[in-house]
Amino acid sequence: MKERLTLNQKAELAMKEAVRKVVARHKRDGRPLIIWENGRVKKLWLDKRALLRKHRQV
Repeated sequence: MKERLTLNQKAELAMKEAVRKVVARHKRDGRPLIIWENGRVKKLWLDKRALLRKHRQV
């Protein structure tokens, strides 16, 4: 028998799936993720190739 999920569990699964999609899209498009770290906004590049593409465009 399947275990029934609580509303909190469903919300957490939905959030994790949404984050996975955003990370994949940003990685595919060569865009940085914008995150909050130690009280500051930070650009997080997902791979070196994306970083190189960004610098060539400037």
